[in-house]
Amino acid sequence: MHNISDYLALAKRLAREAGLYALDAQKSGLQITSKTNEFDLVTHVDKHNEEFIRSEIALRYPDHAFLGEEDGASGGGEVKWIVDPIDGTVNYAHGMPIWCVSIGVEVAGVIECGAIYDPNRDEMFWAEKGDGAYLNDNPINVSKIAALPRSLLVTGFPYNIAENPDHAHERFTAFLRRGIMVRRLGSAALDLCYVAAGRFDGFFEGKLSPWDTAAGSLILREAGGMLTGYNGSDHSIYSDPIVASNGVLHQQMLEVIQSV
Repeated sequence: MHNISDYLALAKRLAREAGLYALDAQKSGLQITSKTNEFDLVTHVDKHNEEFIRSEIALRYPDHAFLGEEDGASGGGEVKWIVDPIDGTVNYAHGMPIWCVSIGVEVAGVIECGAIYDPNRDEMFWAEKGDGAYLNDNPINVSKIAALPRSLLVTGFPYNIAENPDHAHERFTAFLRRGIMVRRLGSAALDLCYVAAGRFDGFFEGKLSPWDTAAGSLILREAGGMLTGYNGSDHSIYSDPIVASNGVLHQQMLEVIQSV
């Protein structure tokens, strides 16, 4: 038996504590290095947060598995904690207040709960499967915008965007040529939360990792949203790309994406 509410409570606590630590550390100066290329940054806070979250989970649930952005996978078992210690590290490293801590909990291959904390705005997005989505203590729902020209969308680019992977340039400009407003914030976890809360009407991105979307995908679905791949197939956090929407706009977004 799994007590999902206990998992969620721990996820919320750890996301908050890690987020507040990161916010305080940002004021003291960051140690910044690169990973795969000069644009793919990591700070000592990313590593600290992941180690902190991993160790706290291991203390409570030593038989659970863990998947994090910085140190990868460890452990086994039916329950897996999927963690992005700072989603939006480039923003974080540059002092931009658009980043968060994301923790999703997968049980037997299904995301059962998740929490995403934005310390800059003190906003905790969270959901438990089958119980709706929330911002702090208030329920949230996707927007009702039904016409793509009236929508506000958000997207993201991979670190190798200069190589134009999967025609990312053309997919982006396909929306612009139709006069659709598209923003680029730099945090996929917050992008999903903002669609869930009705701040955006849709989100698309070509290359993401499980830690980017584990918690956010559940929050969006619980808020009434829809998630697929570019071809309209069911979305898995272990596959990319992703199209997320309020549902009523989904087919219109897919038509633009598939026009490329």
